[in-house]
Amino acid sequence: MVESAVIDVGGLRKSYRGVPAVRGLDLVVQRGEIFALLGPNGAGKTTTVEMCCGFRPYDDGMVRVLGVDPAQPTAVWRSRVGIVTQQANDLADLSVREAVSAIAGCYRSPRNADDVIDAVGLAEKRDVRCVKLSGGQRRRLDVALGMVGDPELLFLDEPTTGFDPEARRQFWGLIGSLRASGVTIVLTTHYLDEAEHLADRVGVIIGGRMIEVGAPGDIGGRRHARAEVRWTDVDGEHHELTNTPTAVLIELSTRFGGEVPNLVVARPTLEDIYVKMIEEHSDASRSEVEWAEARS
Repeated sequence: MVESAVIDVGGLRKSYRGVPAVRGLDLVVQRGEIFALLGPNGAGKTTTVEMCCGFRPYDDGMVRVLGVDPAQPTAVWRSRVGIVTQQANDLADLSVREAVSAIAGCYRSPRNADDVIDAVGLAEKRDVRCVKLSGGQRRRLDVALGMVGDPELLFLDEPTTGFDPEARRQFWGLIGSLRASGVTIVLTTHYLDEAEHLADRVGVIIGGRMIEVGAPGDIGGRRHARAEVRWTDVDGEHHELTNTPTAVLIELSTRFGGEVPNLVVARPTLEDIYVKMIEEHSDASRSEVEWAEARS
């Protein structure tokens, strides 16, 4: 086990009816970082999180979360881990304050329930029954329930689904404040801008395998990818892919005698790199799954 790791996973495997969902996955998350798991639907992200949380047994491999095997959790271990799953429909008849207070009562040293409600933006809904909340408001409540125990490690499975853009930005601020207080956060998300804004590192899972781990700016060779320079002249629009955009800009500036019309210089976004990685790996993964299904 990596001594400084909050999460240490090696060779993790899980199959359903003979079809592999997670295939030899390795993952290390360091204390205090925000780690984002990216991948298409069915890639194995949620299954991996559920096995790390102790919600789902694994078939093979090694999992240690805060030094404990989640398959054999203790009450103390559970009090150190916060979990926000994709869907939760319980506590419908309680008010927001009652729900958060009830969960807070399960912990030895919880955060103040009203402070948590304020932090997730539900202050005006604290006396509203959970069943009356909108989808986005219910998602904020789920986050409050995961936070109220003041965990060392917080799992967030697609936490901002249903949030409008302003609410997502507010939530990012909340996650940043949690990180600043020392909480380690593992999140899954389909929002690439969210991963880029929040995460210290991202891991891309495709077909149940961890394809690459790195900083958002480095993943898939992004930092060293060719830049695209675009401009217009009397002949129309032009673009050039180059490893030396500064040289191209100098040449264009000289040619035009100063400002270059409609000049744009862009490197691939995280989304560009992510989509390319999916395209490169999905065909191979699909063939392996079809082979496994045929054997079963």
